[in-house]
Amino acid sequence: MEKDTTTHNSALVSKERNSPPGRDKRGAGLNIIQIIPGSGGSFYCGNCLRDSKFVDSLKKLGHNVIKIPMYLPLFSDEHDITDVPVFYGAISIYLKQLYPIFRKAPAWFDKLLNSKPMMKLAAGMAGSTNAKGLEEMTVSMLLGEQGEQSAELDKMVDWIAEHCKPDVIHLSNALLLGLARRMKQKLNVKVICSLQDEDVWVDVMKPSFRDKVWKLMSERASDVDAFIAVSDYFSEVAKKRMNLPDEKVHTVHLGVDPEDYPFKNSISKSKEIGFISRMNHENGLDIAIDAFILLKKETGYDDWHLHLTGGSTGEDSHFLKEQKKKIEESGLRPYIHIWEGFEGTHRKNFLERMQLISVPVRKGEAFGIYLTEAMASGIPVVQPKLGAFPEIVAQGGGGVIYEPNTPENLMEAWRSLIDDQGKMEKLSNDARASVEKHFDIKIQAEKLVEIYNLIEHG
Repeated sequence: MEKDTTTHNSALVSKERNSPPGRDKRGAGLNIIQIIPGSGGSFYCGNCLRDSKFVDSLKKLGHNVIKIPMYLPLFSDEHDITDVPVFYGAISIYLKQLYPIFRKAPAWFDKLLNSKPMMKLAAGMAGSTNAKGLEEMTVSMLLGEQGEQSAELDKMVDWIAEHCKPDVIHLSNALLLGLARRMKQKLNVKVICSLQDEDVWVDVMKPSFRDKVWKLMSERASDVDAFIAVSDYFSEVAKKRMNLPDEKVHTVHLGVDPEDYPFKNSISKSKEIGFISRMNHENGLDIAIDAFILLKKETGYDDWHLHLTGGSTGEDSHFLKEQKKKIEESGLRPYIHIWEGFEGTHRKNFLERMQLISVPVRKGEAFGIYLTEAMASGIPVVQPKLGAFPEIVAQGGGGVIYEPNTPENLMEAWRSLIDDQGKMEKLSNDARASVEKHFDIKIQAEKLVEIYNLIEHG
């Protein structure tokens, strides 16, 4: 990653805010801040990856971008916190929410809690990436300047005012809407917000909190100039759940740079099926394993292997223990492989080997950037008819949709491709072509800039 996403980014600090419309096409560039909740690198974080890829692409288009991480670093190698501080440190805000005495802790104590070793520890903690037990904090965050974290909000805004002159601040998701009002008041800046899978976080809450959070997000939506949904499917979900007007919501699909993913047709690869996402119950890891066990019971699939990667958090440990026990009892341990690494070269090596990829998410997903990563590599995707998966496959082919989302139906979908190598070859080519035509990050980033300019000068 480029190291110009720092407090010393003189280009971003010195840019003036009164440049003329259309400057993105005249070389001046927009000054953009992306505020991104980090996962700490403990699992494959699609939202972190989404935002980082957009940042890189916006830079290539000539814009000046700073990533500001919240809660945790974005990735395990911590390259995102070399100079830019992590605001709202996960341990610090959790303690302050639970125990008021910590709200008066000295600065050195906060610094200790936000140190790299403590951030690494927090990344693996159960609950740090799940809403269960964090309902009150979610409400407080949405209250913004009225919430328990108001001092941290002022700290972030003051840091931005001192180090940057942004034209646009882009919030990673609607759970951060509590930041918008104070930012607009103090920085006189346009704020936009992405929409992706907020329902996954909110709907696991207790009913009383769930309703309150949706109501707060609906109210705080008025503080934002525009929303960016990652799919048409989730655009409709968000508009309904948050009472958003049609004209305020735009769809910009997730993308990847095809040049980052070497293409190799699936029929020339080893007989390997992949799963790449956080390895938990919600993402259907057990469905993939059960489907593979069923496949191995059929005649003619003795030499096929299943590869699993994507990491996990502490709260997934019991589930993973159950899955490993099931694998051992099935006698398929030599054929099912768990990859510990999933970032950088690990993911590249993983994608280079797979013939097929499936992530049978139980309730579907707003997008799933792992699909575009797979498709760019020429890997057909096999997904349930849920969420945005049908929308992604329908854009240009490159995959198979099955229903309902059961191990039996997933296994049959795999068989339909394994047994028809001509179809596999075509879908592999279609997958790559679909990314080049529809999901190229450069195309999507240009759409994003059009919206930035529209709201800045509208």
